[in-house]
Amino acid sequence: MSYESNNLVADESSLAERVAAGVVGLNVFSVIMGLAAIFQWTEVESTFFGVSLFDLYGASLLVTGVAVVALGVASRADLVDATPDRSAGLLTGGLFGLIGVVTGALVASQTLGLSSVALWLPVALLVGAGVVAVAVLPREDIGSTLPAGALSILVGALFLLDVLTVAWEWEPQGFSATFTGPVVVPALTIFAGLVCAWAAAKSHEGFGTQGRQAGAYLLVGLNAFGMLGVLLLLVLFIVQKGWSRMVEGIKLGLFSEPAFWFHMPGLDQYVVFEIPGVWFHWPFTMNGYSLSGDVMNGVMPSIVGTVWLVVGAVLFAVPLGVGAAVFLTEYAEQGGFTRAVEIATNGLWSTPSIVYGLFGYAFLVPRLGNSTSLMSGQLVLGFMLLPLVLITSREAIQTVPDEYRDASAALGVSQWETIKSVVLPAAMPGVITGVILGVGRIAGETAPILLVATGNPQATSAPALLSGFQFTSSPPFVANPVLLDSISALPYKLYATITAGVISDDPAFGWATALVLLVVVLSFYAVGIASRIYFRRKLEQ
Repeated sequence: MSYESNNLVADESSLAERVAAGVVGLNVFSVIMGLAAIFQWTEVESTFFGVSLFDLYGASLLVTGVAVVALGVASRADLVDATPDRSAGLLTGGLFGLIGVVTGALVASQTLGLSSVALWLPVALLVGAGVVAVAVLPREDIGSTLPAGALSILVGALFLLDVLTVAWEWEPQGFSATFTGPVVVPALTIFAGLVCAWAAAKSHEGFGTQGRQAGAYLLVGLNAFGMLGVLLLLVLFIVQKGWSRMVEGIKLGLFSEPAFWFHMPGLDQYVVFEIPGVWFHWPFTMNGYSLSGDVMNGVMPSIVGTVWLVVGAVLFAVPLGVGAAVFLTEYAEQGGFTRAVEIATNGLWSTPSIVYGLFGYAFLVPRLGNSTSLMSGQLVLGFMLLPLVLITSREAIQTVPDEYRDASAALGVSQWETIKSVVLPAAMPGVITGVILGVGRIAGETAPILLVATGNPQATSAPALLSGFQFTSSPPFVANPVLLDSISALPYKLYATITAGVISDDPAFGWATALVLLVVVLSFYAVGIASRIYFRRKLEQ
């Protein structure tokens, strides 16, 4: 009899685990669909098998909410094998209580018509206190699942009963913003889905220490995947908006007449490839601004300007940053001086970019021709990059094992030769990581270059920096007037396009400019990542 009872508990536990896993999976899917709706990747008025998207949200939350409550009740009735603690904890109760206060305030003020603070505040506090009691006083299995399931059921019922619809709007008193159904419903779906998935994950592991760990892992994992998903959706959103304009009119080949036409779905015009291909033309990235209007306007001057700004900043900041890191780590005494430098570099890295721009505008511009210039922009961006290069280079050098230095010294190698031949090659992947992160920041900066570098946003030609070098018979013996000329850069080009109203008249041009900027920044990342992989492989040889 005892053997059969144990088998029954094991079977029921297995069923409960499957139910909990299904709840987690369904809620994760709801969260993904909510993010897709917020980023307009899914139309809020879409239907699936004749069911509207809002009704699917509601049904999913209602089913998972009921399932979570059932899992908690089954655990409390000892129908499943679980080891819950005596209480869900004050932290969990406090968070659920905060949700209860907000819910009570909205219901009292919006549904019951208690517009005065003196009327709705007691109701909100009473509801919050009740939720805290439900979460803290019972055993953990009830305290974790009942509030989470009730939240999911409440939100799902609001969707299914058409309380919150596509046409729903709310204008809170004292706010100029308007909350609409297409934004509020997916946001509520994401929030309720995460809470319900957390409770189901705890139930899957039987509550207790393992349950809390599973719930924490779920939220942390969803947070990581959520960040990646938001990044992916953001990129796809920009690609969707700007792709057709960016690739419009691409030509490749030799003949004056196209050999064949290739149509890419979603494009307004055909993309022309000519065979055999010995020349290539991409109007949007190879043309400047045309005053005559005979050719398609492009962003070539801005692309070249951005590249030269980043290259100049890297050439200025990386040698200084790595050299300072070597001195502070290998030569300087570790004491008050090094701590002061560390505090200063951390402060400089967190300094707002507009402050760097103001510094360049007040200090560099008057001393470099008294006008905006490419060199001023390179120096300002270099100053922005320098703190991160110094910080990451120091950390990378400090991670090199002391055994490397001791082995080199035992062979009679000097300290400098050890640093040059052993320490720096071993630290190079970390140094390059810091440079990659810094370049990703400075390549998209707008405020500093707006003050110190940019001129006409409708530039017709790119800065000819390499051909601008001149040799003179007197100091400085080498000059380049292009360095003291104003330039155009992609961030400023996009800013000028928006502020000038071009994006409202021709939105595709603005989105295509944003997409090109994204591609340029990702290209810098790709170069840095390839360099880091190269140095890592050399270390492994």
